[in-house]
Amino acid sequence: MAETQTKDERLQALIARVRELPGVSAAVIEKGEAVAYVARDALLAVMTRLRNEEPFRFEQLMDLCGVDWPQREERFDVVYNLLSVSRNQRLRVIVHTDEQTPVPSVHTLWPSATWWEREAWDLFGILFAGQPDHRRILTDYGFEGHPLRKDFPLTGYVEVRYDEERKAVVYEPVRLTQDFRTFDFISPWEGMLTLPGDEKVHAQRLAAKEKEGET
Repeated sequence: MAETQTKDERLQALIARVRELPGVSAAVIEKGEAVAYVARDALLAVMTRLRNEEPFRFEQLMDLCGVDWPQREERFDVVYNLLSVSRNQRLRVIVHTDEQTPVPSVHTLWPSATWWEREAWDLFGILFAGQPDHRRILTDYGFEGHPLRKDFPLTGYVEVRYDEERKAVVYEPVRLTQDFRTFDFISPWEGMLTLPGDEKVHAQRLAAKEKEGET
């Protein structure tokens, strides 16, 4: 009878095997999850082995997303969440890239990646080499920029409306009727006992405490 491993032991064994793959710069456990950092040029080779080889068998790509770190030279993380159904294990793979350098597409390994890669392109502007369907998937065809970048303005660049006279959808520059307002409410965890608007309730509680002290 095979020895039963704990979850931590299984994670450690997985990480040890992943570290041996050429192109893996680091493999660690972060918040109870196995995470591998892979060189961009080695991504396709590493992913092929993670899907096909017996110690791994990650048959499913559950998710692919981008993360923007604008202060870094390679500002984007491309994050792949893999699942092995047969071995009941998960692995997160992370690759770094910039605005101009494409990341190899993995749609030949997991066809569902096309949807995720299109989303990452649409929202972050991340390019994927070998992806045959580089179209926007969530924003409109005439949309400018990539709305999940940290430097994208909160208002966007244009607004869309239906023009009844033209009988068509029109794009116009954003015009705000009033500027953004800043509400500087002090957090009650930082020493303020009463938020604006709650003064009456606070006064009633104080009166009740004083009444209890008299009795």
